[in-house]
Amino acid sequence: MNRSRTLIWIAISLSILALMLAACAPQAETVGEAEPAAEEAAAAPTEAPAEESDDMSMEPIKIGALAPLSAPGAVVGGEAMREAMLIAAEELNARGGIMGRPVELIIVDTEGLPERGTAVVERLINQDGVVGIGGGYHSSVGVAAKEVARDNGVPIVFAETWNDTITSVQYDEIFRIAPLSSEVSAVDVKFIQWLRDENGMKLDKVVILTENTDYGIPAAQNTTALLDDAGIDSVTFSVDIGTQDFAGIIERVKAESPDMIVTLATGEASYNFTQQAADAGIGPQNVPTMCNQVSLVSDAFWTNVPDGNYCFVRRIGLPQQLYNDVAQALVTEYSARTGKDDIESYAMASYDSIMLIAQAIEDSGSTNPADIIDALENINHMGALGPITFPINRSNTPEQAGVDPKWWHQFPDPAITIVQYQVEGQDATETTVVYPVIYQTGAPIIVGQE
Repeated sequence: MNRSRTLIWIAISLSILALMLAACAPQAETVGEAEPAAEEAAAAPTEAPAEESDDMSMEPIKIGALAPLSAPGAVVGGEAMREAMLIAAEELNARGGIMGRPVELIIVDTEGLPERGTAVVERLINQDGVVGIGGGYHSSVGVAAKEVARDNGVPIVFAETWNDTITSVQYDEIFRIAPLSSEVSAVDVKFIQWLRDENGMKLDKVVILTENTDYGIPAAQNTTALLDDAGIDSVTFSVDIGTQDFAGIIERVKAESPDMIVTLATGEASYNFTQQAADAGIGPQNVPTMCNQVSLVSDAFWTNVPDGNYCFVRRIGLPQQLYNDVAQALVTEYSARTGKDDIESYAMASYDSIMLIAQAIEDSGSTNPADIIDALENINHMGALGPITFPINRSNTPEQAGVDPKWWHQFPDPAITIVQYQVEGQDATETTVVYPVIYQTGAPIIVGQE
């Protein structure tokens, strides 16, 4: 009898342990299946499903996708990326899939954290069996995820991870259609110099507010070095990702009496800093301010930063009036789904990242990741961002091309513009393009200058 009771308790204990392990595993959400419970939805990845079939030729081709869908990641950015990637998967399936096989898109939540990014990429590759991965927002996630991709030989096309080292390590598996952080910093500083030299703005000191991440730290360093070359002093203050209370930092910023503030904190943290700075009298209506690109999510921006008028915002991609047919069709569908008048650049890039993988599979006629990598190196894809190629690759190495290693598997032509909100509550589509002059639709409004 005692032995029977012992066996029963062992069985119960094993059942409880199995349930606990299952609960701790990273979750995946499937588009087209029943909606997950509300408390599970935030953590669940999203899949665009394929119909089941006994025919192996109809087995789905699985593509993974990365997006920050919960804090401390840039959630508004992640949600935009998710919607665009779902549009891509649905378009592919509507036209017959890839090589006649349905597409199953599995979107996972990175939370903006490198350790989470590592875990979900490992799951996508080793459990879900994806043949390629698109998306990606935070550089710290990209820096970590690239190692998993390399170890497993599976390609990732990053959409919004700027850190130079992501490509400069020259891994066969890593491609990027986002701009390089150093190149973006160069545009920022050229813009600041232009404000000084061509618009008469007083610019003796710039304060940089950055986050302690693989995006924020090198971006601040690059910007500081370039400002120094331009004869402009700068001071950098750094905060952790997801910071909500900036009171102490703002007092230190005020003490510097800056002529301009450059915000390199991402997501909701950038909203918090900008509005709290405005409350303290050094916001965008008091001191010329470069706000983070998530400020182009107009509804979220004005809800969180009601005093954000006159923000300068960096926008990746061409102005709307120069969109090609792919971009215009994407905007139409995206707007119908989201109610937005335009689409964020990182959402466009996310859409393109999925379409690039799909074309590489078609071009190679294979779902072997090595064949997909070969096809990506030789691809010429007309995307929402324009014609996308990766000219620096194994056949034309950085050394052979005489360029820096950071250009490895890097889309060389993402347009970078600076826009400015000039009317309170203005939609992002109506912002004034102030720089570069070739795209300019109006002059900058410079505040706080005597």
